[in-house]
Amino acid sequence: MNRATIALVGAAFIITLQVFTLEEAWQAIDANTIIFLLSMMVINANLAYSGFFQLILTSLLKITRSPFGLLCLLTFGSGILSAFFLNDTIALIFTPLVIHLTQALKLNPIPYLLALAAATNSGSVATLSGNPQNILIGSFSQISYLDFSKALLPLALISLLIQIGLLWLIYPEVRSTQEISIIPKFSYRLVKPLFRKTLIITSGLLIAFAIGVPLGIASLTAAALLLITRRIKPQKVFQQIDWNVLIMFSGLFVLTHATQKLNLFNSLTLLANNSLKFLGITVLLSNLISNVPAVLVLKPFIEENNTTYWLLLAAGSTLAGNLTLFGSVANLIVAEAAIIKGYHLDFKEHLKFGLPLTIITVILAYFWII
Repeated sequence: MNRATIALVGAAFIITLQVFTLEEAWQAIDANTIIFLLSMMVINANLAYSGFFQLILTSLLKITRSPFGLLCLLTFGSGILSAFFLNDTIALIFTPLVIHLTQALKLNPIPYLLALAAATNSGSVATLSGNPQNILIGSFSQISYLDFSKALLPLALISLLIQIGLLWLIYPEVRSTQEISIIPKFSYRLVKPLFRKTLIITSGLLIAFAIGVPLGIASLTAAALLLITRRIKPQKVFQQIDWNVLIMFSGLFVLTHATQKLNLFNSLTLLANNSLKFLGITVLLSNLISNVPAVLVLKPFIEENNTTYWLLLAAGSTLAGNLTLFGSVANLIVAEAAIIKGYHLDFKEHLKFGLPLTIITVILAYFWII
């Protein structure tokens, strides 16, 4: 069973065993989070079909073609995009493009794939729309979109710089600043009417976030406007929606509500009685049970207006995703795509980069937030 199936089956047994009723289980699902995720997937699908993401990568190539220049541009490009358009989406779209790019330039793709995976994690810490766990925190806390970004955007940028430094140390072949004469070609179609419309609506959405419009309402309105079109069939958009993620979230909401009702995690209150221990528990749980379940488990121990702990939870659960290959979905997307193309990005290869990156950035996050 995959994670979505496990969550759904677990929720079904909770209801069957009468821990609570079906109606109570339905009420446990946070509608704002599910709507926000669904809407962002619709927006990302429209951006992908319009050629937006391919255009970005092609534009980056016009700036530099040196191994080190590409590493820097890929890191910051994917990191910044992940802050606004869900990190898993960026990993899914960029991975085959990065492999094609490195093959064309005759470069070792592994450090660039590691850069992509880590950047989508580290970059996504900057906003409430960057990843699923931040979306949850946005729903549960009283932190505005702008306040959240003001607090964590500098941390995200510094983390991206740190990962460039680590990759420079670990992989000597990325250090060259010599331009490569080969110009790789990407075949993609820029659908200009869809591109313009999607860009205008997405810009309006980001403005709505900035002025304080509720995330769910703003994103749902933007998604609805994008679905009113003759340019792309709705079936194509809905095929790009990750229903597994939506089912997993719904099941996890029910399971987490059950753990609260049964007082299964009361012992965590003693373990997380100060900010340092709380951050440590966040990092540990994020790698043991994944970051989204970790946020749901730890949510009851944080007061709604305790901004410091919400920020620690966001930073810890996201940056912990860089620790191991299994730490985040973005890591697995990149590794699986690499295997399909004949490149082996294994656990050990990831760990020698992910371990120091996580230790440094998590310590930095603690002192930055506290």
